[in-house]
Amino acid sequence: MPVDLTFGAAIIVGLLGSSHCLGMCGGIVAALNMGVTDKVSAKPRSLFIYQLSYNGGRITSYVMVGLLAGSIGAGLAQLGVSPVAGKLFAAAFMIALGLYLANWWRGLVLLEKLGMKLWRHIQPFGKRLFPIQNPLQAYLLGTLWGWLPCGLVYAVVAWSLTTGNAYQGAILMLGFGLGTLPAMLLAGNVINYFRGWAKSPWVRSSAGLMIIAFGLYSGLSVLKPGHHHHTGLSSTVLVCDCDPLARVPAILRNLS
Repeated sequence: MPVDLTFGAAIIVGLLGSSHCLGMCGGIVAALNMGVTDKVSAKPRSLFIYQLSYNGGRITSYVMVGLLAGSIGAGLAQLGVSPVAGKLFAAAFMIALGLYLANWWRGLVLLEKLGMKLWRHIQPFGKRLFPIQNPLQAYLLGTLWGWLPCGLVYAVVAWSLTTGNAYQGAILMLGFGLGTLPAMLLAGNVINYFRGWAKSPWVRSSAGLMIIAFGLYSGLSVLKPGHHHHTGLSSTVLVCDCDPLARVPAILRNLS
């Protein structure tokens, strides 16, 4: 599976899911910004460095989870689990994610509730890092933030299970994290405006429809003859010489 295709597809999913990121994590970003010393908060450039550090830590955690998920997926393949079944599972997660983003079905909330049990054990470590006095502290706090229960992240982790090995699982999660980065950096500076934008029904519906189409195309591609030998979901999603979203119906692209 070409790594660049996996990486590009994951960035697109991260960008499309940014409305959820702003709605869910916008308040967290604001809290992190208030956690820095007055000396740092008074300087926009310094504060931006801290925001990069937070997000660098968050993306590092995503990459580590991708390494783990990719390794598990490779192990399952060695045990004889059908790669087609894995790809269909990941495509189904993408469809569930689209429904979740559009607020049409909240099934992924159940996974977030399960993840909250782990989060309760991780969250107390963050309190020890306040007040945040240097970028390293911000980075470490970001690594904890990366474990916050999130249906969007869980869907991409399910996708990384199908990549075939730890390296490609990590690359996929890296691409996803980078796709969410612009929204998180904007949230750190103009949080009130963008949180309202993120909660707009047309924004959430548009993103949801795009990802549903992404998942449907992925699942149907897996079932086509000649595609079963590929090892990653993205190899079926983006095997084309055009724009990655060219396969999404034009009416859905217009909604975005």
